[in-house]
Order: sequence, then structure tokens, then C-alpha cells
Amino acid sequence: MVSIKDVAKAAGVSTATVSRVLSNGEHVRAEVRRRVMEAVEQLDYRPNLVARSLRSQQTNTIGLIVSDIRNPFFTSVSRAVEDTAYEKGFGLFLCNTDENPEKEAIYLNLMRDENVAGVIFSPTRQTAANFASFNAPFPIVIVDRSVGNAEVDVVLLDNVDAAFRLTTHLLEHGYRRIAALCGDMSTTGKERYSGYEKALRTCGLAPLAEQAKFVQPRTEAGYDATMKLLDASQPPDALLTTNSLLAAGALQAIRERGLAIPGDIALVTFDETTWASLVQPPITLIAQPTYEIGQTATELLLKRIADPGRPTRQVILKGRLLERGSSAARRQTAG
Repeated sequence: MVSIKDVAKAAGVSTATVSRVLSNGEHVRAEVRRRVMEAVEQLDYRPNLVARSLRSQQTNTIGLIVSDIRNPFFTSVSRAVEDTAYEKGFGLFLCNTDENPEKEAIYLNLMRDENVAGVIFSPTRQTAANFASFNAPFPIVIVDRSVGNAEVDVVLLDNVDAAFRLTTHLLEHGYRRIAALCGDMSTTGKERYSGYEKALRTCGLAPLAEQAKFVQPRTEAGYDATMKLLDASQPPDALLTTNSLLAAGALQAIRERGLAIPGDIALVTFDETTWASLVQPPITLIAQPTYEIGQTATELLLKRIADPGRPTRQVILKGRLLERGSSAARRQTAG
């Protein structure tokens, strides 16, 4: 088996220099780094990561704990985290909690047992609500969830602003009975409801309790809630959903009822997905900067690993409104 001493001998450097190069250490001349990497490739050297972690009590691995990997938002964020970590010489553990605090606790313990260098974390509602008292044995960066005034690095979308713009878009296109399906498992749904409510009030409309539903952010829940809205004595003329899974369920319900979009009901949502641009008409939505969220979170985590005492940062990003046919201007009927 090829050892680090063999690499050092082939490159004409010390074993300490080889170790510094392989851990992306600083103060290594470019020409020396090149010789070491050529020797690594020629000898097909693979570092003993287990031994390294036992010595340093930390691996070159980070963790990513998401709440629902089926949600395209988290799929895209995960790709960005993996890409960015790989470029910096880090591997990735990916875990999915399904918004279940028990699974979340199991995976947090797993991250500790594996000596990960740090974790990017989308906490469950219960953990987010009590995050100020949360004590992790590794650096953490929070994504997609608000955690109050806790001293932690956070990367978020401006959810209130995004929902306000999406609802205002509907109002400007002539819709007035606007219903909302909001996820009930995290702070995100509440923040997006706040933006929806703000837009209605700005337009002089009172939000109606029967037109706002807080449900599990799942396709089936979106379908069931939309069916109930459509059965109301005064069904909505537009529907805003706060994630793409709810939108998929809503679209299924609308089609089953044989209703036209946007002729009978407009539909808008959050998150760009492949299907949203392929259905007819294409769906108007807020495209979150998912790749930027994952990339920024990873960069913040790696900085936190390198400098645990640095000040915490809260990065709030803006979504992009993509106007499409599902919210075309409402036809005014003759009075």
C-alpha cells in the first residue's frame, strides 16, 4: 500500500508538506503543490481518512440535514452544497428528516459520532423554535428556517417580500378572491402568509380565514385543501401555494374539476421546477436562488470551521418573480 512517505519521497518534500497540500493548507508554493499532486496521481495514493480523523478529531466531511429531500428546493440546495464542498476538498453526508424531530436527533448524533467538521441544517419547527438553547458540538449554518435571535450563521430567502410581490402580481392582474395554501411545518409558511396578508391589506382587502389554509407541505395535502376551497360557496379566483409540492397537488385538483387556468382560477407558487415550465399554461412563480443559498451556506460553514470565533452572519436573498400564463390578466365580465 502506498503511504504518505512514498508520496513525500516521490515529490522531494517532507511528509508534513504532503499533509498540508492534501488538507488545502496555506503557505505552500504553487510549484511544490503541483509536484505533490503529480506524485499523488502517479502513485494512486489515497489518504487514510479514518486515521486522520482520529488524530484531528475532525474529518474533511461536512453534514447536510434537510427536512424533505423530495422538495425540489432542497434537491437543488443539496447539489450546490456538494459542488462547493467538493471544490474545497470536503465530502458530504446528506440526511433527510421528513420534519420528524426524532429522525433529526438521530442524524445530529450521527454527525457527532462521525466527527464531521460542521453541518448545514434545515431544522424542524420544534428545534427552530428553541434554537437559542440548542448546543451542537460542531459549527452549524442554518438554511431556509428562521431561528429567532440565536447566534448562528443563517442563509434565508426574504419570504415576506417574495409572497408580497407574488400576491401583488395577482392583484394587479385583476384577481380579488385570492386563497393561500401555506406549509405548516416551519417558519417559512408563516412568513409567506405574512407577505400574502400584507399585499391584500395594502390593496384594501381583508384577508379571509376560510381562504388561508395551513397544511403539511405535501402534494396530497395540497390536493385535499384545494378541493375544499373549490367546494366553497364562493371559490377563489386565484390560488397561491407556498411550495412546489403544494402547487402540484393544487394543479391536480383543479384539473380533476375540469377548471381552466387562469380562466376559472389562477395559480402561482414558489420554486422553479422542470414541470412548472412544461405544463400548459406554465406556472407563475417565485424562483428562489437555490444554488446561491447552498453555495453561500457552504462557504459560511467552511469559514466558520477555519475561524470559530468570527462574527455570525445572516444572509437574506431575494427571489425572482417569473410571470407566466397561469396568472394572465383576468378577463372582466360585462356588468
